[in-house]
Amino acid sequence: MPQILSVSGLKNYGEVLDHCEDDSPVFLTKDGRCRYVVQSIADYEKQVATIRLLPELAKGVESLRKEGSLTIDEAFARLEG
Repeated sequence: MPQILSVSGLKNYGEVLDHCEDDSPVFLTKDGRCRYVVQSIADYEKQVATIRLLPELAKGVESLRKEGSLTIDEAFARLEG
């Protein structure tokens, strides 16, 4: 579950890190508005990988719409050349 902390209430960055775990980002507010997010490196890497994967998946969907699908045997035959 995400934590919400006020930047002004923090005495040191250790407080933020104590609340930051995998799948649990820390949202930092300033003047009552959410301004920053601190997350684990594992979560960041998953997020970046997902963002990079989405355009490739979209290409696959578009190819399926334009060219149709193949059976398993047809796919392997194409791979074998």
